[in-house]
Amino acid sequence: MEEHEEQELEFWRKLHEQDMSRSQMLKRSVAAAAGLTVLSSPGLAWARERGIRVAPPTKGKDVSMSELIATAKKEGGLNTIALPPDWANYGEIMNTFQTKYGIKITNANPDGSSAEENQAVSSLKGDPRAPDAVDDGPAFAIQGTIDGLFTKYFVTEFNTIPHGMKDGRGYWTADYYGAVSIGYNASLVKKPPTSWKDLLDSSYKGQVALNGSPLTSGSAVAGVFSAALANGGSLKDVGPGIDFFAQLKKSGNFIPVQSTPQTVASGQTPISIDWDYLNLGYAKQFPAANWKTVIPSDGVYGAYYCQAINATAPHPWSARLWEEFLYSDQGQLLFLKGYSHPARYLDMAKRNVIPKSMLADLPPASVYSKIKFASASLQTAAKALIAQQWPSKVGA
Repeated sequence: MEEHEEQELEFWRKLHEQDMSRSQMLKRSVAAAAGLTVLSSPGLAWARERGIRVAPPTKGKDVSMSELIATAKKEGGLNTIALPPDWANYGEIMNTFQTKYGIKITNANPDGSSAEENQAVSSLKGDPRAPDAVDDGPAFAIQGTIDGLFTKYFVTEFNTIPHGMKDGRGYWTADYYGAVSIGYNASLVKKPPTSWKDLLDSSYKGQVALNGSPLTSGSAVAGVFSAALANGGSLKDVGPGIDFFAQLKKSGNFIPVQSTPQTVASGQTPISIDWDYLNLGYAKQFPAANWKTVIPSDGVYGAYYCQAINATAPHPWSARLWEEFLYSDQGQLLFLKGYSHPARYLDMAKRNVIPKSMLADLPPASVYSKIKFASASLQTAAKALIAQQWPSKVGA
């Protein structure tokens, strides 16, 4: 096995081991907050007892995969929400699902947030336009579970997903994760930045942007976490990250323009703080921009997104088939093709089903060796501090 692949596997082994303890802590805190009994063990036992772990939307009957496909096709549609086609390769993922099963996808509010996804599930209850499934940030997946928005579902490959990336009761499951990165237009940025500290250099005046505002965007919140880790802060204290952006703004380096594919292509945001899978994707999307991506050496922060099924989905069978597709080898490799790290990476690597060409397009696993993930409670605390301090220190 080549060195790149060995590094990647070792990183995932460590992540898997770390997630076991994090998972237990997360389950206990969520159960306490919701006044619930943790049912992870019975839930997992239920899942293991079946060769095909398909939990149907009706009680008292299990279905085979062929039955699930047939019933989903009869429903004739799938409602998704907040899935930008250029985000983690969702465009190709949706097209492949539609072609494979002949089920049309209606994707509402492509640029929406996790909060808007959950709101749509709640406000459109009983409406045929309601989302069948969501792709939430973990804090919103947990809150949606507490609010009773989602139903239990164990995908066939549930046991191959790291413990810390799923709810043991089956209410939500992480599908992919990314790390905060620095993307830059090498034609306009002559001195390649490799760290947060580098971004204070006067040569970057009027060039540094975030993907959104941390007051409303999870991607931007992640940027604040990463900056905090690089400047004496921690997952428990993002204050130094806020102060860093205040300093960056005072120097004239940080600009109020929020980076998007359009601003990247036009050169309006020469340096963009964003998820690695988005920055890596820009290199192929916009070859004229000569776009490069690095993981900051002084603050490596990551976060995953989670799939959950609407408890009152208009197309309950199609929603389950969508989940099965996303967590199949085919679906997970499509995430990897979009430069995001699929939840089932370790399992697929062990079975040698990952094309080496896909690994070649990713940064070496060693740059992710210090990656840190914040729990839901830490994310909630960080958002509260950002809401309190960002407007006065950095601006709305």
